[in-house]
Amino acid sequence: MKRHPRTLYDRLLAASRTPARIQEVIIGLTWTLCRAEGVGLCMSPGIPTRTLPWSGTLTQRTLADVAPWVWAWDSYQATVGLAAINAAINATSPLVAQAQPLVPTGPANLAVFEYFLPQIRGQRVVVIGRYPGLAQYEQAAALTVIERQPGAADLPDPACEYVLPEADWVFLTATSIANKTFPRLVELSQGAKIVLMGPTVPWLPDFADMGIAYLAGVAVTDPVALRQTIAEGGGTRIFETGAQYRVLALA
Repeated sequence: MKRHPRTLYDRLLAASRTPARIQEVIIGLTWTLCRAEGVGLCMSPGIPTRTLPWSGTLTQRTLADVAPWVWAWDSYQATVGLAAINAAINATSPLVAQAQPLVPTGPANLAVFEYFLPQIRGQRVVVIGRYPGLAQYEQAAALTVIERQPGAADLPDPACEYVLPEADWVFLTATSIANKTFPRLVELSQGAKIVLMGPTVPWLPDFADMGIAYLAGVAVTDPVALRQTIAEGGGTRIFETGAQYRVLALA
């Protein structure tokens, strides 16, 4: 029985009810990192700010205390909330070990697209979010990219209402969980094979109940190097230092 994708948020909070305490939060240019017993990531908001009233108060709070911030409409608060959720879930999820590590021949940040290329050739493919370097796959798979801050080759957010119902494959950034577009995007994509992807992915089996066919998240391979890369403003470079894409087909 399929569950409404809006129920995801309750499931994420249920899975992150842990007394583990936050040791560190880093809000980098591209990635936000939350470190407790494990490491959780979320893509940082694209709009800079100088006013975060809770700065300096997060260390030693429990993950369970901060996780509900994922409900917040403030983008920075929601980002920290999802990073905390991932720190709780991904450190112990058995799905990480079950997933197939990707060893791409091209750029590591595009490993997921390289992996799925044989399956998506000739298909109607929609990608939510512009990934650096993605243009090299646009002709091979006839990709349509929907982006919140669209470039010349992208479609804006409202296009999702029109193109997602016609898609064969949808590659959905897990950042959509933090910005609250996840439920509607999944609803619109029910006729497609949905790949939920990115370092923001929570390794949670419940996604299968919502119509997600694949999880394409990351395993933290070197937490020290990952932390340093994020703290120094790293974007795609995390895939060369401390994170590796993995893919898992959900039942």
